[in-house]
Amino acid sequence: MPRMLRRAAVLGATAHVASKRGQAKGAAAAAPPPEEPAAAAPETPAAPETAAPTTADSYDELMKLKGLLDAGVLTQAEFDAEKQKILSS
Repeated sequence: MPRMLRRAAVLGATAHVASKRGQAKGAAAAAPPPEEPAAAAPETPAAPETAAPTTADSYDELMKLKGLLDAGVLTQAEFDAEKQKILSS
């Protein structure tokens, strides 16, 4: 039974992160495009934008993971693995 709870907690945290990233991308897509000047310079391909999580998002995710660790839902190894994923992105 504890393993199922851990899986549910990790899936819930993953869904939360995906939701936040989706909201950030959706807000960027909903913004009106900037107006182009009449004499536009030749277009150069822009580098693809990546939605990097902000420090506040990373902190929130780490605090949730710490709460799961303290509650006994996650093992120390699982906590460390998830922490590295958050800190490396």
